[in-house]
Amino acid sequence: MTAARSSRVIQARPGVTAPTASNPRAVRVLLVDDHVVMRQALRMLLESQHELDVVADVENGREAVAAVERLKPDVVLMDVVMPGLNGLEATRQIRRVHPPTRVVMLSGFVDEDQLLEALRSGASGYIIKKSDVSELVLAIQTVHRGNSYFSSALSEGFDLAEVLYQAKRPDQRSGVDALTPREREVLQLIAEGYTNQGIANELYISVKTVEAHKAHIMAKLHARNRTDLIRYAIRKGIVRLESVEEAQNMMGDSGTALAG
Repeated sequence: MTAARSSRVIQARPGVTAPTASNPRAVRVLLVDDHVVMRQALRMLLESQHELDVVADVENGREAVAAVERLKPDVVLMDVVMPGLNGLEATRQIRRVHPPTRVVMLSGFVDEDQLLEALRSGASGYIIKKSDVSELVLAIQTVHRGNSYFSSALSEGFDLAEVLYQAKRPDQRSGVDALTPREREVLQLIAEGYTNQGIANELYISVKTVEAHKAHIMAKLHARNRTDLIRYAIRKGIVRLESVEEAQNMMGDSGTALAG
């Protein structure tokens, strides 16, 4: 991680600090990242800060939602792209099951569409992984107080104020934002190479229901085939390109359909 950079803090309502056994004013944090080394490193860094209390770390979105229901942390530090259930959809679900929990998205790159989707998902902050630990701490403390936090790097490639404005417009629901929670889950699993039966098994629904969801997704996204859905999922940061290629290789697919 590099030196901390200047950032943008947007004021909102004041927050309430939850007590812990070691420090009654510590912010209770849940870490979510599918890379073990990154997750362990983050935990070590954050646990060295007396003002934070890392209550747990998990490796995917589904575990994150379950952990929030069980532990009710103050703040979740959430990776964006993860297999099974990505950070964007996990954030939507967390905001439904426990609204007081605030979410800070943690990403390896800056993308305007992804930031917009994160805000519409209910995230309170967005920082990049090359940030210094001091910036991570500041982001966590800022959103816990009820404010929003965005790394300055986010405004280098696009107009952050415009993205914030677009995120608040209710009439701009389109693309993945127009999908239902279940449809977003199905879309991710399709992009990860799951068959209809595999999706049914993963989500405990029937194959016929999976097929209906797939039809609705294709209609809403104006997709002509499965390849269109995969390209869309990659472009929106729902899945990583390498994850798609790995799934295709396992199925004996050369992956040339995704070229261009």
